[in-house]
Amino acid sequence: MQAIIINIGNELLSGKTINSNGAFIAEQIAKVGITTKTILSIADNREDLIQHLTSSLKIADIVFITGGLGPTNDDMTKQILAEYYAVGMKTDIQSEENIKAFLQKRNLPITKINLDQAKVPENAIIFPNLIGTAPGMGFYKKGKYVFSLAGVPFEMRNLIKTEIVPFLLQKLDLEKIYVRDILTQGMGESFLSQRIEKWEKALPKTISLAYLPSPGTVKLRLSAKGDKGKIILQGEIDTLIKLIPELIWGYDDDKLEKLIGIKLKEKNYCIATAESCTGGHLTHLITSISGSSDYFKGSIIAYSNEIKEKQLHVSSQTIKKHGAVSEEVVKEMAEGVCNKFNTEIAISTSGIAGPSGGTKEKPVGTVWIAVATPEKTIAQKFIFGDNRQRNIIRSSYAALNMLRKCLE
Repeated sequence: MQAIIINIGNELLSGKTINSNGAFIAEQIAKVGITTKTILSIADNREDLIQHLTSSLKIADIVFITGGLGPTNDDMTKQILAEYYAVGMKTDIQSEENIKAFLQKRNLPITKINLDQAKVPENAIIFPNLIGTAPGMGFYKKGKYVFSLAGVPFEMRNLIKTEIVPFLLQKLDLEKIYVRDILTQGMGESFLSQRIEKWEKALPKTISLAYLPSPGTVKLRLSAKGDKGKIILQGEIDTLIKLIPELIWGYDDDKLEKLIGIKLKEKNYCIATAESCTGGHLTHLITSISGSSDYFKGSIIAYSNEIKEKQLHVSSQTIKKHGAVSEEVVKEMAEGVCNKFNTEIAISTSGIAGPSGGTKEKPVGTVWIAVATPEKTIAQKFIFGDNRQRNIIRSSYAALNMLRKCLE
């Protein structure tokens, strides 16, 4: 079963907006055995949509369209699809009620332009959009499905996961596929591939492996088909765990920051952070988890040496002797913030995020991270790359992973 994804929007072609919709849909449908043949980004243009929709239906079983369903003047997808299928337009009563409820809940006026979003092609299968105003639509003709969804990412993602994928599983006889993501931290993609090379080469032909790296982690995606796929897949994962136990921190949709929260709650520990090079990103990750107020007390962004000394009580002599980016300083930072907020645990970061500021002794990407626990304070040095944003993200996840190991 093959699909083509068409993402509409002039903004996607300007280079200023990344087409995350296409990647998300491809990932979700792959989990149920649907292969993405092509992902297209096209302009808000009637002729382009008709041309690509026509050609796509000749070679694919399913076509996904995102964008063009909102209330703005350039949103023309519904009218084009009605013309394409030679049907008229109708008002979907349930969609109209959903739109009214959505707007009333937010104390927003109910306008004609919003209610017009309930007007849909007469042959459309309607998928309710309860977190937005534009309903999702499906069309079926001659064994082919077309789905048209809002371009707003969080609305589209919700529709794909809660409506479209379950619909396809019900309607289509899809080959059983099992997918597991093994989440690793602490080793780059190329080094990791060398480490598990023999295991990878010995994988059964029924299993495929993909490396999905991102700043701070490498995801290993294993896919297996067939009735026995689940059992075979788990056997290979068990073997992998024995090969790289220190690198694996989670599976599938796990979040390192969430696992940290669970472990802190289990131990009844509270945590504080002292950040320099990460500039608050580490704190952002920790507090992005609902319920983090149960264990997170606060943070100090000690970017300058003055703040390190006055707020965290780092010795000026320590900074003078070893430099702000050093084992000694991050240890004092962690212990200082631990004492200041009266917590059992603290994390501190100090480094040269770049692209400037490096020296021969401490090149750009040099980062020291410390974790203070009730038993001891440990520190570790990392050498990342020369990209500032990636260094901030990688440092934050390296800090969380250090904490995870301490808590275990």
